[in-house]
Amino acid sequence: MTRPAYTPETAIAEDIEGYLARHRDKDLLRFITCGSVDDGKSTLIGRLLYDSKMIFDDQLSALEADSKRVGTQGQEIDFALLVDGLAAEREQGITIDVAYRFFTTEKRKFIVADCPGHEQYTRNMVTGASTADLAVILIDARKGVLAQTRRHSYLCHLLGIRHFVLAVNKMDLVDYSQARFDEIVADYATFATSIGVEGFAAIPISGFKGDNVTDRSANTPWYSGSALINHLETVSLERGAQQAAPLRLPVQWVNRPNLDFRGFAGQISSGIVRPGDAVRVLPSGRTTTIARVVAADGDRDQAVAGESVTLTFADEIDCSRGDVIATADAPPEVADQFEATVVWMDDQPLLPGRGYWLKLGTQTVSATVQQPKYAINVNSLEHIAVKTLDLNAIGIAELTTDRPIVFEPYAQSKALGGFILIDKLTNRTVAAGMLNFSLRRAQNVHWQPTDIKRDDHAALKNQKPRVLWFTGLSGSGKSTIANAVEKRLNLMNRHTFLLDGDNVRHGLNKDLGFTETDRIENIRRVGEVAKLMADAGLIVLTAFISPFRAERDMVRAMLPEGEFIEIFVDTPLEVAEARDVKGLYKKARSGALKNFTGVDSPYEPPEHPEIRVNTVEMTVDEAADTIIRAIMPLK
Repeated sequence: MTRPAYTPETAIAEDIEGYLARHRDKDLLRFITCGSVDDGKSTLIGRLLYDSKMIFDDQLSALEADSKRVGTQGQEIDFALLVDGLAAEREQGITIDVAYRFFTTEKRKFIVADCPGHEQYTRNMVTGASTADLAVILIDARKGVLAQTRRHSYLCHLLGIRHFVLAVNKMDLVDYSQARFDEIVADYATFATSIGVEGFAAIPISGFKGDNVTDRSANTPWYSGSALINHLETVSLERGAQQAAPLRLPVQWVNRPNLDFRGFAGQISSGIVRPGDAVRVLPSGRTTTIARVVAADGDRDQAVAGESVTLTFADEIDCSRGDVIATADAPPEVADQFEATVVWMDDQPLLPGRGYWLKLGTQTVSATVQQPKYAINVNSLEHIAVKTLDLNAIGIAELTTDRPIVFEPYAQSKALGGFILIDKLTNRTVAAGMLNFSLRRAQNVHWQPTDIKRDDHAALKNQKPRVLWFTGLSGSGKSTIANAVEKRLNLMNRHTFLLDGDNVRHGLNKDLGFTETDRIENIRRVGEVAKLMADAGLIVLTAFISPFRAERDMVRAMLPEGEFIEIFVDTPLEVAEARDVKGLYKKARSGALKNFTGVDSPYEPPEHPEIRVNTVEMTVDEAADTIIRAIMPLK
């Protein structure tokens, strides 16, 4: 066989392949730049992109034009414009959203997240820090350590970042003063030690002038350390620790391309997996062995942390999205009650007791957060007594999920310890959190099996359990109509119980007021009682304002499909207020009664109730008859 002639085109192709191979095998370092407003984060990243030759000619031309038009450096290049892409960012000269940029050197590849410095955008900073290996904390040499410097450092450490660089920026504006640099480093070191940061590299830089960014600067002869880029190229990433840990693979989806193949796909968060390994599927706890490890390029002898693969089992066992495949003899924990650190990221404060969606890895469950034990002052690290968490607050709280989840403390595993909370109504991400540990009571309290089941109770009463949930404004007629419905059911020999809002507050809920938090807890307790009564085979009628959709949906989720019947007693506010049987509206309008629904507290009407009755158009008897016809037969 004759070897093809070696041509210039062949040489070019080999050079390209060699270049791609070299870059493909480089380590990837993800890092974040953070700090206070105007500390020069965007300028530093722009300088790194510029010096690493990661800017195309057309980008450079546009940068030069933009610098003259909207830049802040006179006629010189404003490197911040390479990162600040939003119009509002350029107009105000600030960073608002997280900007991710890629660049590479001969030794390593980098993804850098430029995070905003303003306190109101702390939520965006948390997003950038959640995947970073290293944090570059920038400090303006003229201003020193500020509140946001401390806040961002605390959050980075809280989110598991262990490599820190203290970049004292704008040294050119303090005449490259060693005394000023040493003063700032000493101040920061005191704070860093107090939050548990074991060490950091301090570098005097000027992002604008380029001092100590890519090369050592002659302007700081007193500094003997590395330039910033050299430090980033050589810092240890400790990837081996992830592979040495026990296997954890959160299942993302079940891969079923045909009848002969059933695999479980996901990214390995820690450990190594090989065919023949004994594994345990959680939360079920069933064990099996790995039959095949399949990647994009075919079957593998092994796969390691960070790789996405499909695993097949030697046995047919149940496994689905949200389950975790783990080493059989070293599985993670399963629990439903935890202590967690919560970073609140929404303009609306935390409502203790309200149900939120909790997403942890590939698991999604409903969770309630209790009143925080305390919030943390990031400047003094003082523990502050609070009843809720406001925007950017950091607190310690207990939370409960509606079913057990697979987890590990965040200090051991970001993948199985870090979560977000999502508002069920708006779908906004309202918080990020870290699970610290499961509560002991979660391990000590178990369901006690009983021989007589809820179906047995219902069969004895010859009826199907239901919860008839009457909701509407005060004065709408809920209690009156519910009472009329129960009388009709009683005449039909049905076993019922009526839970009325006022009556329950004389006993079970006598300790609760009428704040949003107390209203949520009121409905949660009533929901649990109604569920127990339905388990006993009863038809339960509840008459509560229950102003929030989220809590009504929470109770619906407690019951089997079809057993929760939402009945909207639809009465306009002006009609309900005109009735004012108890004189409550009058008190609320005068200011004597706070947090009254319809006056100074909102009512969220049902969007899709099973039954709607209009008390303006119907009498009580007509409304009761309408409800009875809708729910029959009750067997």
